[in-house]
Amino acid sequence: FDKILSKEIPSTIVYEDDKALAFRDINPQAPVHVVLIPKIRDGLTQLSKAEEKHKDVLGHLLYVAKLIGEKEGLGDGYRVVINDGPLGCQSVYHLHLHILGGRQLKWPPG
Repeated sequence: FDKILSKEIPSTIVYEDDKALAFRDINPQAPVHVVLIPKIRDGLTQLSKAEEKHKDVLGHLLYVAKLIGEKEGLGDGYRVVINDGPLGCQSVYHLHLHILGGRQLKWPPG
């Protein structure tokens, strides 16, 4: 993700501000699959590593997820997923949110 942030690796960016970057997943699991990351990691490699100092960026990421849902036309619903750790299937250790929608999602997910 650092190389995506530095624009060394190309991505299809759908949202960017001073705190966050969102781009289309290269292996989408739904018609809309956007990955949202904080621009500054500051030790936030996974949700279970969050500290009180991360509250602002965590809140910002959830608000941006809502904006992306609107922008992507997901008014009928979408899912926001954070995979945490090996048993949670986290594959990149830079906190990231998946915004998934555009089809009926199933429950339970796993």
